[in-house]
Amino acid sequence: MPSLSELLADARVVALPLVTRFRGIELREAMLLRGPQGWTEFSPFTEYDDAEASNWLRGAIDFGWVPTPPAIRDRIPVNATLPAVPADAVEGILARYAGTRTVKVKVAEPGQQLSDDVARVRATRAFLGPEGRIRVDANGGWNVDEAEHAAHALAGFDLEYLEQPCASVAELVELRGRLHDWQLPIAADESVRQAEDPLAVARAGAADLLVIKAQPLGGIHRALEIIAEAGLPVVVSSALETSVGISMGASLAAAIPELDFDCGLATVGLFEADVAIAPLIAADGSIPVTRVELDDEALTRFAAADVRELWWRARLERCYNSLVE
Repeated sequence: MPSLSELLADARVVALPLVTRFRGIELREAMLLRGPQGWTEFSPFTEYDDAEASNWLRGAIDFGWVPTPPAIRDRIPVNATLPAVPADAVEGILARYAGTRTVKVKVAEPGQQLSDDVARVRATRAFLGPEGRIRVDANGGWNVDEAEHAAHALAGFDLEYLEQPCASVAELVELRGRLHDWQLPIAADESVRQAEDPLAVARAGAADLLVIKAQPLGGIHRALEIIAEAGLPVVVSSALETSVGISMGASLAAAIPELDFDCGLATVGLFEADVAIAPLIAADGSIPVTRVELDDEALTRFAAADVRELWWRARLERCYNSLVE
């Protein structure tokens, strides 16, 4: 465990604008730290409390101060991520992901209707053609009846899986039972990374695969332990991070023995700009497994306001103290 002063020595806080509103935000803040292994990222969403954010700090320390496990692969196949945009905006966004064969479509957006989701998925299928893969992510926004109804409404688009259709493990168990004959897999995300016990969803038989995010789960090494114990297929995904956090996710994906699904690590394309000299933007449907070097000009241009930097430093200190208690 590094000292607090060591963590903060080279810390930089940035605020990156998004191409389109995503997850309710238009500006993504992140704190970048430099350890002996290279740059790492601490970027829990601002609404998360310190207890949850502490896991993200553990993950940042793991990547910056602990050697990464041996890599099995040097490139990671990735999916495009489509925000809950109108159907007529789909083509313009997906055009940014040249060569990507898989799209994760955000659905169940507050203030929208199922018809909006259907139109967005329909436009995505038209863009990809019959051979493309579509997965939808509700972020726990449906109850069981709504999720079952949505599955019927989206059945004609040949979905790869439903990601976190309902919020609770019990709801996922019930929905999975209802959809059993459909052979439509259920993926768990929030039920893993925001749970006190990330393995509860696997033990309950609530999901067919897990969405794994390195930073929120406490880092690469802890994530690999969870994957081994769960015994389910996994998709490694981003928490809307800069290229620094994406490099952490890519290093995790590179170390997983079996990686059957394209990973959600192409989210740098959702930013108007990035902090890396060579941003981890998907090329021909994949990203490289590499650590990134930071662009000093970008760090200056997108530096967060002083009051926000102080907020992040105070937050890191509180989280650090909880880890060393």
